[in-house]
Amino acid sequence: MTVTGGVRALARIVARDDGRGGTALPVLDGEGPLALRRTRGSGAEARVVLVGAMSGPLGGDHFTVEADVETGARLRLGSAAATIALPGQSKGEARYDVRLSVADGAELHWLPEQLISARGSDLYVTTRVDVGAAGRLVLREEQVLGRVGEEPGRLTSRLRVRVADRVVLDQELACGPGAPGGWDGAAGLGGHRAVGQLVVVRPEFADAPVTARVLGDHAALMPLAGPAALVSAVAPDALRLRRLLDEALASLDSVN
Repeated sequence: MTVTGGVRALARIVARDDGRGGTALPVLDGEGPLALRRTRGSGAEARVVLVGAMSGPLGGDHFTVEADVETGARLRLGSAAATIALPGQSKGEARYDVRLSVADGAELHWLPEQLISARGSDLYVTTRVDVGAAGRLVLREEQVLGRVGEEPGRLTSRLRVRVADRVVLDQELACGPGAPGGWDGAAGLGGHRAVGQLVVVRPEFADAPVTARVLGDHAALMPLAGPAALVSAVAPDALRLRRLLDEALASLDSVN
């Protein structure tokens, strides 16, 4: 819906074991610019695509995506296209909140397309995930600073992951005009314009944690304080960033 100062929109998904070896979606509800479409799944997994029905988020907008994956359910949630943060007529920061919950014995793959920070935009993104002790998660975040040949807007992104009520990751990255000094230096993005994270939670990591290692020149794999691992990567562009994260996930799959 539209309110003074911008658009407020909520998309909500509940995935539930259907008792027949598949996953039902008793709640699949999107509004305004956040439309949800169920697509053909595979085996027990349900698949949902988030379709942007309008431009945005623009200045002053507040979008929220919520997904609850219940025990025994499997959900793959993605988006049909990149999200572009743009300046709007309303002054002030735009917000995009993602809230994900994965129960014991459930599995979620959150694999949206890139978030592009266009010149003049100001966006604050928060992603909060709660995973049960026996839950499984693959989460990918990719951010691109500016369109081709364009300076970026201001983008602040906070990612918080809890497993069995224990915080295993809580990090924030700020880029673009007004961000703390050094964000683009050697200790930050090093001049790159695409940055991404991959978080993988698997119960077997509790007994066999991953080994920290460098993945090529611009990515690193690190174990987290729980049954989880984090891959951080930077790249000159979105295509090469996706390749780095895909290769990192494939390497984890080949070992575990």
